[in-house]
Formats: sequence, structure tokens, C-alpha cells
Amino acid sequence: MVILGTEYAGEMKKGVFTMMNYFGPKQGILSMHCSATCDQQTGQSSLMFGLSGTGKTTLSADPTRLLIGDDEHCWTDRGIFNIEGGCYAKAIHLAPETEPEIYQALRFGAVLENVVYDQETHHVDFHSSRITENTRGAYPIEFIRNAKIPCVAGHPSDVIFLTCDAFGVLPPVSRLSHAQAMYYFISGYTAKVAGTEVGVTEPQATFSPCFGGPFLMWHPAKYAQLLAAKLTQHRANVWLVNTGWSGGIYGVGSRMSLKITRAIISAIHSGALASVKTQTDPIFGFEIPTACSGVPAEMLTPRSTWKDSAAYDAAARRLAGLFRENFKKYESNVGPEVWFVGPKADG
Repeated sequence: MVILGTEYAGEMKKGVFTMMNYFGPKQGILSMHCSATCDQQTGQSSLMFGLSGTGKTTLSADPTRLLIGDDEHCWTDRGIFNIEGGCYAKAIHLAPETEPEIYQALRFGAVLENVVYDQETHHVDFHSSRITENTRGAYPIEFIRNAKIPCVAGHPSDVIFLTCDAFGVLPPVSRLSHAQAMYYFISGYTAKVAGTEVGVTEPQATFSPCFGGPFLMWHPAKYAQLLAAKLTQHRANVWLVNTGWSGGIYGVGSRMSLKITRAIISAIHSGALASVKTQTDPIFGFEIPTACSGVPAEMLTPRSTWKDSAAYDAAARRLAGLFRENFKKYESNVGPEVWFVGPKADG
């Protein structure tokens, strides 16, 4: 692979990732667009998949766990390992109060891209989007104080799919069966909101297979089958976590707070959420926990957070339809046990 004339680290890192997406599956190794951490005592790891802006990097910078990497990993018969040896964090609105680990990592030796700074004082204005919303900071993994060196760990106990649902439909957290994991992994859903891209004036659903569509070299089903086999072999739990909107669509409801999402991730890692009673979502079919420490009970069921229940039902049916329409292109490559567990037309 040859990359010429670039000053953008994203092209380099995704170029290598594309190569890994070709060679890995040929050897039974699952290449993954995810962040990874591990427990400081047991060494048991956890994965967080997600498209840009869903929280992979932010949530993996957890001072209570060891960081393996924030974006690209492989899962082998021995466990997981990081491809990059560094992190590539979104820097827009970065602040020491909300993301202290990343903030302190962006020091001398790190590389900043597209940020606005004062050329005399060298003060960086992380809140400015004058150049672009996609401001970045690249830094070696050892700049994170709790990084695990070397960047390897055992098999994951939990696999988490992150999505930023701007339609306000998906719950803050839900539990997936392994068949549902294949469906939502192949779907790779998140949403764009107004202001993030030219021409986007209202929420738009985005589907990127395996949370990394542009970099896949095989059919998405190949990666999903590898994932399902490893989930089954190592008895990993699978979760769908919404870091997007609650109480209404973008512009009506409010964004999930980082505090709420961190509480959910902590409950997953501690094992507490795995033993909580659940209720089945009538349209999407996944299991919604009825309680989670640090999360108001009413937030766990999205419909109850909307002032207009009929509006929620309409939004949920619309999003379910978008899932079904997107998945039609993959149905011939997966069995009915996968496409059957997708969202239903009516609850």
C-alpha cells in the first residue's frame, strides 16, 4: 500500500486497517473497528464498536480500567491485540473536566489536526469548529496514564455496540442475543445530525456494515460469522448502547449525558447489568434492563421519556423500517435466524 501527499493521519491509519481487514479473516482472525479496555485485576477485556462520534475513544479512556486501544483491534484464538499503538481522538469541545485522560494526553509529542490555536501563545481553542467539526489529536498509547503495555489482553467478557440515535428511539442500553448481535453488527447503525455535514438539516440514519463499511475487504457476513463464532466460544455478553438522544428526536429531546453512559458501561463491566431483569422491546426485539445503577429508571424505556407516545411509536416504526430496508442487501448471505431477529413492522 502506498499513500502519497497526505497530511491527514486518518488516511494512514485506515489504510493499514483496510489491509488487516483482508488478511485477518483469511486466517480466522476478526479485525474490528472498536476500542478495547481490560480489567486491572482479572485482565478480562471488553470491546466497544461504533462509528465516529459515538464515543469509542471517550468511553475507552476510563481511569478504572486499562486501555488497550481506542479504534482498531484484532481478535485471535489467544485474545485481542491493538493494531495501532496509539490513539486518534476527536478533539472538538475537549475539556479536562469531561475527558481528563485525553486532555492530558494531548501534550508535547502529540499531533493536532484542524484545531484553531493562537500562533503567539500556542493556546489551543478546542471549542472552535471554524475549520471543521472533525478536529483531531493523535498520540502514542503510552500518553494515556493507564495504558496496558504491550497492548494485548484475554478474550472479551462483553462486546458493546455504540450508536448515536438522533431519532430518540433506542434505549440507553439493551442486551442482544448472538443472532441479534450479527444483525446489528452487519447493520452498523448510527445517525447524523444537523451541523455535522453540509446539507444535513435533520437527523439522517447511517448504516455502515460492521461499523467500518469503507474498510471491509470481504462481504460483511464473513466478519459477522467470525464474530458470532467467537462470542459463542467465549460466552461473551453483547450490548447495544445508545449515546444519542432521549425524550424526543434531535431538536426536541436531549443528548444522553456522558455521566449516564459511563454509569451504563460501568454496570456492564462489573457484571451487575447481566443479572438484571429485562423486558422485550415490542418492535426491535432486544432485551431492555429494568434497572441500572446511576440511571433514572424512566430513561431505560424510551417511550416513557417522550411527551407524545404516539409520536414515539411513529418514530420507532420509521427507524425499524429503515433497518429492514437497509438489511435487504444482506439477507441472501445470512440465514433466516439472523434477518428474522431484526425489527418488526408492528410491535
